[in-house]
Amino acid sequence: MNLEETLLKTYGFPSFRPGQKEVIEKIVAGQDVIALLPTGLGKSMCYQLPAHLLEGSVLIVSPLLSLMQDQVAQLKKMGEKSVTAINSFLDPRERKQVLNNLGNYRFIFVSPEMLVQPFIKKRLSEIRISLLVADEAHCISQWGFDFRPDYLRIAEILPAIGHPRVLALTATATSKVTEEIKKYLKITEPFIYSHPMDRKNIAYDIRKFANGNEKLEWLCSFVAENKGPGIIYAGTRKKSKELSGLLNLAGIRTAYYHGGMEHQDRIFVQQQFQNGELEWVCSTNAFGMGVHIPDIRHVIHFQIPTSIEGYVQEVGRAGRDGSPALATLLYAYGDEELLQSLVLDDLPTNNEIREIYRSSGGSAQLVEMGIVRETSLKVVSYWKNLFTEKETIRQIEKQKIEKIRQSDKIRKLVEMDSCIREYLIESFDQTLEEKPPNCCVNDGLDYTPFLESRNNATMDVPDTWESRLNVILSC
Repeated sequence: MNLEETLLKTYGFPSFRPGQKEVIEKIVAGQDVIALLPTGLGKSMCYQLPAHLLEGSVLIVSPLLSLMQDQVAQLKKMGEKSVTAINSFLDPRERKQVLNNLGNYRFIFVSPEMLVQPFIKKRLSEIRISLLVADEAHCISQWGFDFRPDYLRIAEILPAIGHPRVLALTATATSKVTEEIKKYLKITEPFIYSHPMDRKNIAYDIRKFANGNEKLEWLCSFVAENKGPGIIYAGTRKKSKELSGLLNLAGIRTAYYHGGMEHQDRIFVQQQFQNGELEWVCSTNAFGMGVHIPDIRHVIHFQIPTSIEGYVQEVGRAGRDGSPALATLLYAYGDEELLQSLVLDDLPTNNEIREIYRSSGGSAQLVEMGIVRETSLKVVSYWKNLFTEKETIRQIEKQKIEKIRQSDKIRKLVEMDSCIREYLIESFDQTLEEKPPNCCVNDGLDYTPFLESRNNATMDVPDTWESRLNVILSC
């Protein structure tokens, strides 16, 4: 079997990208694989090609509906007809038809929440699954412990579907996250392919300001003077909406995006951005997965991200075409307070844990009564099946300690005066072999390659701008 010939015949590519062939060879040979491939190296091919060489279907667990729909659309664009996604987009008639013909599909996409539903598990157990893929596998650690515990239950499907090969795909994972992927996917001796994560065309900049007013003024001026496409990451949904509103007021084609929006609205924003109808998107960390835009020139973090892992994931959405791209982190005095609240506020409180464990009338009522948050109920209900009340409190306390450790690492990024790139690479247990000429602000940056002026770029600030600015800064 010649993999290059199969690649050319099936997808029209004459050669593999780095890492693809090594991963595919192990999968075809029957081995479990964890593949760490930076954004833009074609992770999807690692399961697409094996699907044409193995008998049965490939089951892909995908984290977001928008990402799932995009993956399905990409496959169909490449001529693949035997592909489906089991999600809330299907009406009852369509779902029945898909489930009745499930074994006829080469690619089956499903969310973690849908995967653990009994009727889905039963139907999957009745067909042949050759490969289970955990796409964006870092979400097992990043989201599973925090607000989507069904990520920790993916391996429950394995006995029902005959223990197929398992492929975990991600762009970034520390050694700790890699161990959690192994544990929760129940893969004991996988082949691990770890490609150097350094993207040399991305330069790292950090801008420090005395207060939030200065920071916002810089952002508005920078976006007005320089062309996109670009992403501005904000720490909260409210802030993403406010930044978008301010930039729109200045005549810049911008939209906001966050996880609380209606699903169709999120897809619409994503499609507008991909079609070039928007220059910038102001978003929480919900935006980015599945966004295939090669020429994003700027990723700006308006507030400190909550972890090094998340920061590198988000920065990695820039410069996929290999051309120079700039990652800019904005910091103003007092931003640490927001970071602390973002890191800890979503975790279940001890009181919520006690209420859920001691509820006799059904835990769902606690959410309706406003005693417990819905996310807390999901997380605690998962651990309740495994631990006593005291053990769950200890488990959440461990998560709190880990989140504080992660925030300390990202805080150090802002404070340091040594090489930012080197620090990021070492955070992922890799070694920086060679610095690019334009590395980071602490080594000196030439901003010329990253900046492209908008035509007649001057910010036409309306008379009400100062008052709007004050309102935003007070939030």
